[in-house]
Amino acid sequence: MPPLDALVPPDPRAGLAEALDRYAGATGDGAIVAAFRAFLHARSDAFERTCPPGHFTGSAWLVSADGRRVLLTHHRKLNLWLQPGGHADGDPDLRRVALREAEEETGLRGLHIEPDIFDIDRHRIPARPGEPGHWHYDVRYVVRAGEDERFVVSEESHALAWCDVREIAADGSADASVRRMARKWLARLFHSSRRERARG
Repeated sequence: MPPLDALVPPDPRAGLAEALDRYAGATGDGAIVAAFRAFLHARSDAFERTCPPGHFTGSAWLVSADGRRVLLTHHRKLNLWLQPGGHADGDPDLRRVALREAEEETGLRGLHIEPDIFDIDRHRIPARPGEPGHWHYDVRYVVRAGEDERFVVSEESHALAWCDVREIAADGSADASVRRMARKWLARLFHSSRRERARG
């Protein structure tokens, strides 16, 4: 008979806390991780969009098979070019949320998501009729597309576009967090290329 602890399902909130700790260790972004962890433990409804101060969301840094481009969506409500993503709606597995949102917002199939957090961002969502201003605690994951890059524009977007990551990193008019992710991705590609050359 298996031990009792084997019969208890893992706590996804604890899994997110551990993933945030790994992210802090890898990036040194301890201050913002502390804010995310504090919110996670302070609110039992942190994954519900009805949580008054704000809520967790999951997003996808959706890169092409060659790693040189990223798929961005022209967000209908915010009028910005952003990464696909959305509300958790009660699901504390933000990795699953990010993959689901990437599929729903782009129509792409055969996507593969990486296990570790790529980026986190806390940003203010302005008030709209019937919805007060609130915070999004956004957790982003790398999602990789396959060979088929044909997308379908959903009702949440004005448009979708494959964008060159280098151009995003250099675009001063781009959203600040999207530029940050572009720079992080380019640094990752650079280090990966150096490792490959060293092995060769």
